[in-house]
Amino acid sequence: MTKLKFGVDFDYYLDFEALRGLVGDCEQLGYDSAWVMDHLIWQGGGEILECLTTLSALATVTSRIRLGSMVLCNSYRNPALLAKMAATIDIISGGRLEFGIGAGWKEDEYEAYGYEFPSAATRIEQLREALMIITKMWTEDSASFRGIHYSIRDAVCAPKPIQGPHPPIWVGGGGKRLLKVAAELADGFNTVFTTPEECRSKLRILRKYCNAMNRDLNGIERSWVGELILFSTPEEMASKMPALGPDGVAPNDFALRRIAGTPRQCIERIEEYAEAGITYLIVISRKYHDDLRFFAREIVPSFR
Repeated sequence: MTKLKFGVDFDYYLDFEALRGLVGDCEQLGYDSAWVMDHLIWQGGGEILECLTTLSALATVTSRIRLGSMVLCNSYRNPALLAKMAATIDIISGGRLEFGIGAGWKEDEYEAYGYEFPSAATRIEQLREALMIITKMWTEDSASFRGIHYSIRDAVCAPKPIQGPHPPIWVGGGGKRLLKVAAELADGFNTVFTTPEECRSKLRILRKYCNAMNRDLNGIERSWVGELILFSTPEEMASKMPALGPDGVAPNDFALRRIAGTPRQCIERIEEYAEAGITYLIVISRKYHDDLRFFAREIVPSFR
């Protein structure tokens, strides 16, 4: 069986005490990483914690598990300041930060917080420049950069991150322009709620860009993020799955971009993602405590 890494993505949490307990459980259960999404407004009027301050707090109450952002919206923070903030989290955590970042997409958040919402092409250009600035600040004593969207002059990030040459950079998304940025500047690429075949297609494109840049695709981690839905028996799955998806969506279609089923079915599905080229599986669950314990005990060992 293919060896994989496993993480847990916490997509929504108001109660920090509950989140702290869950991340502590993940650490004890042997998960490689815990991730926090970067949103400012939650759909339906719910409340949500800010990503980086939450990661900083989690860094003080954990000791082994790696902590990541899934993924930061580049537009929300000046890249030079973001480099400083991320370096600080890496230091607080003892070198456990996974730095995930994307071009941004949630237009209602941009409008509510007063950010301009440029075209997708412009947002990706901004992301590329931001990553160049962030990398320079993490690795150079005094960094300067002049681009179309961002500029810095003699900017200093001291102390540096603990991890060398810098914390792993993850780029999340799926369009060709973003894949090109990942091939050029990222240590990891993340895809969300995709089928194994969609993963295979995206990774073919990523490989093409890596080849053009004389870069080995195997030097880039490839993660899949999606929902985990566990059932004890096929009969339980048949009876409960129809109620989980949106109205009008057939259960099989709903399950297509998820890890859903009995332990044996989940193992087989995960192997499909591994065969497509995924090296890291990051799961979301509606029943975190129960599912994550069961998943760690019954499924993860097959891929260790």
